[in-house]
Amino acid sequence: MELSISSRLLNTSSAAAATALLKSKPRVHNRHTSIPLLPLKHPFSPLTLKQMSNNSQSTLSCSSLPQNNPSSPSTASGRIGEVKRVTKETNVWVKINLDGTGVANSSTSIPFLDHMLDQLASHGLFDVHVKATGDIHIDDHHTNEDVALALGTALLQSLGDRKGINRFGDFSAPLDEALIHVSLDLSGRPHLSYDLNIPTARVGTYDTQLVEHFFQSLVNTSGMTLHIRQLAGKNSHHIIEATFKAFARALRQATEYDPRRLGTIPSSKGVLSRS
Repeated sequence: MELSISSRLLNTSSAAAATALLKSKPRVHNRHTSIPLLPLKHPFSPLTLKQMSNNSQSTLSCSSLPQNNPSSPSTASGRIGEVKRVTKETNVWVKINLDGTGVANSSTSIPFLDHMLDQLASHGLFDVHVKATGDIHIDDHHTNEDVALALGTALLQSLGDRKGINRFGDFSAPLDEALIHVSLDLSGRPHLSYDLNIPTARVGTYDTQLVEHFFQSLVNTSGMTLHIRQLAGKNSHHIIEATFKAFARALRQATEYDPRRLGTIPSSKGVLSRS
């Protein structure tokens, strides 16, 4: 900064004062409060902004980033159900994690059923593990049935007392020309309403009559009200696969937590049971 003083001013008796003025430093008033940014410790942690004013401190947090919901029950290890069912006809082991990431690991000796269980895991974001052996030299009926019975029991275990969940799920899934609507209620009351018109008797080696029997068996042990409606479809594979996808999405909705529920049971009776 450069400051000039006229010679007239320097010739006056106040020259000394002018000299002092030249040597003095101009004062600059900073009217802005500095806002230091704290380093981001983790790429998924909330960005924290601290504003210092006098001796007080305030904290602002970006609520749009993932945060724990204190009102929901802890899912650190997931809601897991595990069942082993052994009969003279089959040997079945099932494990399901409702809070999984879509891991699918199924081996039932029925290729098309394995494919459908993969859809359940992928679209429901459940971890589904199924190992089954059975008398498939006769047909697939007993293995198909017992896998569904075990899966329903594992689902029942993983739900526990059903506190805080949405309870209801509803989804329509298209697959090319097929469109299937599934609506369900984790009410504790088993009921299946099934309306699929599958045009062929088999998909690969899988008997398409076993689709209804699969869902009836699952409903019976899980305590679920389930409605399945076919809105469109001509291809048997598409109809069945769209059904499993819609079921997975509806079940995902129903098992997820409602943040407004605050961990209470979603029933005016205060209890959800199988009876």
